[in-house]
Amino acid sequence: MARRFHRPRTKSIWLVVLVVVVMLVRYWSTEKRRPAPEVLSAGTYQVERVVDGDTLELANGARVRLIGVDTPETVRPNHPVEPFGPEATAFTKHFVRGGEVQLRLDKERLDRYGRFLAYVWVDDQMLNEELVRAGLAQAKTSFYYSDAMKRRFRAAQQEAREANRGIWSEPK
Repeated sequence: MARRFHRPRTKSIWLVVLVVVVMLVRYWSTEKRRPAPEVLSAGTYQVERVVDGDTLELANGARVRLIGVDTPETVRPNHPVEPFGPEATAFTKHFVRGGEVQLRLDKERLDRYGRFLAYVWVDDQMLNEELVRAGLAQAKTSFYYSDAMKRRFRAAQQEAREANRGIWSEPK
């Protein structure tokens, strides 16, 4: 008989534990997802994660797209992973491995998806340019940004093409 009285308590305890766990999970997942800032200034930022070769997510919730370059796709919905896409993502992860980057901005501040546009620097190297030089991104010079940067990206792309690096090693 005593056993009958303990069972409802055990079920109640498990129910309370379950509710507490669910509440904690919701709290922690909400804490991690910070709303993206409406404005992003040039400066030093902490990288939370690398989304793909040309997109970063900062610790403050901002998504940053590299100005003037386009890496092969790896995470685009309903789109296959493109050749050299995983290599571009790995390159970017290695480049920002310390987590701290310097952002420099240009004329356009946002892309059509609401991501912030920036040149990403680590020490004295620019990620945008180094991806192109490594043959892991194409220079995109039709957008509205600095002519000096466009010249840098074209020169880096020419160097990668002549050396048959990355995407330029593939037969057309």
